[in-house]
Amino acid sequence: MDLIFFDLDGTLLNSQSQISDFTRETLALLRKNDIAYTVATGRTMLSASAIIAEHSFLLPHIYNNGVTVFNPQDNSLKLENLVNPNELEFIISLAQEQEITPFVNVIAGTSHEVYHPPARHPIEHDLLSKYFKRTDAVLLPLSQLSLTDNITNISMIGDSATIHSLWDRVNKVDTLVAYSGPAIEGNNFSWMDIHHRAASKGGAVKQLKQQLGATNIICFGDGDNDLSMFELADESYAPDNAKQAIKQAASEVIGHHNEDGIAKFLRQRFNL
Repeated sequence: MDLIFFDLDGTLLNSQSQISDFTRETLALLRKNDIAYTVATGRTMLSASAIIAEHSFLLPHIYNNGVTVFNPQDNSLKLENLVNPNELEFIISLAQEQEITPFVNVIAGTSHEVYHPPARHPIEHDLLSKYFKRTDAVLLPLSQLSLTDNITNISMIGDSATIHSLWDRVNKVDTLVAYSGPAIEGNNFSWMDIHHRAASKGGAVKQLKQQLGATNIICFGDGDNDLSMFELADESYAPDNAKQAIKQAASEVIGHHNEDGIAKFLRQRFNL
């Protein structure tokens, strides 16, 4: 059994964070030919679910780089490697030192809660008004966060130099890992996402492989957080826009994500 795992941003999605019509039609052809596929993304379930909701991702979804696995068949959630209170305190302290607002993501039952102190910068206010408030997220003050809550990850956005400085300091902590990249708000800004280091896409992919009885794992990705699943995949593919290190780790480099590179490759690979 072939089992395909798609990263989203920079891979299955185009630069507008959308699944193109050609890719949508390709996913339909995969379903028609009984080729199993799902998503393995660093995004939270909150941010990814709206994008993939209409595209029949029927198998369990991997979110937060493996922290969260959601099964759409029974709406069940599996949470592993959550951020603990000491790690949270360290992250918040770093953010406050640099005058950056931390957005603490919590899963409570099937609800997604985001705790944060007052936003300091226009880009943070924009994130709240233009993104979070248009989702199903429950926005709450950081003072109401309980240390017993299921903290999946902490996200931040800010000027690139500040975010890079924070990224460097977080990644020196044995139990934490941070991923960062350019923000769609402009070249001067970057986002950062932090979660427990024990969580990885690779770990979640391995579990789903066993659960679903897959014999051939095929992975698509463009970033550092995809390397863990590339390492165990039978076939791994990087789009032409991927980082050089990801291209070197892949079985093959294929077309650009803005040119339906993944969909075109799949049509050829499976004679769709």
